[in-house]
Amino acid sequence: MIQGDGMNYDPQGAAKPVVDEGQFPFAVAHLDHGHINGMTKALENAGGTLKYVYDTDFARVANFQKEHPHAEAVEDFRQILDDREIKLVAAAAIPNERCGIGLQVMDAGKDYFTDKAPFTTLDQLASARQKVAETNQKYMVYFSERLHNAATYQAGELACSGTIGQVLQVIVLAPHRLSKDQRPDWFFNKEQYGGILIDIGSHQFEQFLHMAGAKDGTVNFARVENFNNPDQPGLEDFGEASFTLDTGTSCYCRIDWLTPNAARTWGDGRLFILGTEGYLETRKYLDVGNPEGNPAIYMVNHKEERVIDFKGAQNFPFFGNLILDSLNRTEKAMTQEHAFKSAELSLQAQKIADEA
Repeated sequence: MIQGDGMNYDPQGAAKPVVDEGQFPFAVAHLDHGHINGMTKALENAGGTLKYVYDTDFARVANFQKEHPHAEAVEDFRQILDDREIKLVAAAAIPNERCGIGLQVMDAGKDYFTDKAPFTTLDQLASARQKVAETNQKYMVYFSERLHNAATYQAGELACSGTIGQVLQVIVLAPHRLSKDQRPDWFFNKEQYGGILIDIGSHQFEQFLHMAGAKDGTVNFARVENFNNPDQPGLEDFGEASFTLDTGTSCYCRIDWLTPNAARTWGDGRLFILGTEGYLETRKYLDVGNPEGNPAIYMVNHKEERVIDFKGAQNFPFFGNLILDSLNRTEKAMTQEHAFKSAELSLQAQKIADEA
């Protein structure tokens, strides 16, 4: 799937229901970011039944209902919170508002599935940790760069299976197209979006932990800049960070809003994983120079050298596992600590960069 921008990322996955119709009613709220469309469709493809949609902007609700006419629009978020049938609320609010919404959702006895980044401050993270402990509800995060990208997801499966041995280094390059004239005001307000290492960077830190099988890490270096947008002083269009994980794995990410106009997609994302027995390169969204342009994994180990091509609709296991986790109170899709630690590392990196 190739798209011009990442704001409305929706890879149109294959349907693979894990529950029957009506077994997992969920609601959608706060449509500030277009990622809500991909989140919603992925839950529906996994068997979830969308019941409600809520937003203070009625035009956004009407536009959402064009794709999801079966969703009942409600004027009061409380109606969703008070409905005992609802198992989970998916939301893509303005980043600095995401935590407060999640606390309400968990207090209402429902699981919360938020767009990344889940927090903009360490205090928000602390309050969410406390609320999860109090309520036993889930605070899950849409880390789409792995969870909703078949090539990256499969690279993680290969790395974790030992196909390339012990993971020694992970490098993620994450360019994005700015599409400046299409962005809302909050996108340029650092207090609201948190900073580039929080906003986009949360994806990369989640991948670091997962690919290496790590539980924690230390920030070695972090930097943010506004290189190319002096008219928007609140924007950071470049960021980079270096980590060492508790497994000894070395990690580096580069994040930017500098994708050139001729690129066929919003960002030529790359993932490189070096192991003791081989290496992987993942071309997440396209293969430059290949007319087909399909995402691909390039893998070399002691047994083989091959290319794994990802063409057509793919299955994304995370969303079905999330539904089953919500129903069964398990942690197969992602552990709560993994979600929180990924966010914590991004918050720490941003803080170091801001103080540099």
